[in-house]
Amino acid sequence: MHLLKPRAGRWLFSPALWPTLAALFFFVLTLSLGNWQSGRADFKRELQARYDAAVREAPIHVGSDLLDRDSVLYRKLEVEGVFDDTHTILIDNRVLNGVAGYHVLTPLRLQGSPVAILVNRGWVAAGRTRDQVPVPPTPAGLVRLEGMAVDPHTRYFELAETVPQGRVWQNLDFERYAMTARLQLQPVLLLQTSNQADGLRRNWPRPDTGVDTHVSYAFQWYSLAATLAVLWLIMNVRRVRDGDASSSS
Repeated sequence: MHLLKPRAGRWLFSPALWPTLAALFFFVLTLSLGNWQSGRADFKRELQARYDAAVREAPIHVGSDLLDRDSVLYRKLEVEGVFDDTHTILIDNRVLNGVAGYHVLTPLRLQGSPVAILVNRGWVAAGRTRDQVPVPPTPAGLVRLEGMAVDPHTRYFELAETVPQGRVWQNLDFERYAMTARLQLQPVLLLQTSNQADGLRRNWPRPDTGVDTHVSYAFQWYSLAATLAVLWLIMNVRRVRDGDASSSS
């Protein structure tokens, strides 16, 4: 069953019903997915602009009150307290300039408060063997530092669920860490930006919400929708030969 049969010279356009409905379904589907990815890209652009503005704002002083995580993400924070080196952990498989190493995380017990904040103090190179776990120095006494608040629940890829081995953790499991250390923690991880004589590298990347990823996906879906439309047109156009009875039926 053909929907219509317009003819231009020797060329006949005769789309069939069911192939056309199938093509229309997938065209609408891919177009909708492209629109959804475009919408996500617009949302992430607004979020990126907000994060970029937050980085330029004055730091927030952290006291005994628990922070609202979403409102302080990527904001500058200033804290004052004492590092609790007994609960320092090393996050494994962190690479800097092609060199394997660890991120050093130490809780800072906030002055005059039962609350602590977990601080990513920076990167340290791994030893020559897996048994040589580095022991970076931890500043003693009262310290005052600044940093950027990030989501502590971001996980890296791992092949299987792993159990922390001493101070070395494959990933930061924030809830498990809080229970293990028996600490009440602020709901953010602080990326330290203040300089300290501890030999650690603090080269934090700019916050990225992933706008380019959504733009790329949207382009792929729109391209697929356009390809489907072109294929539908091409597959339903044929050249009519002289005496072809089907051209007039």
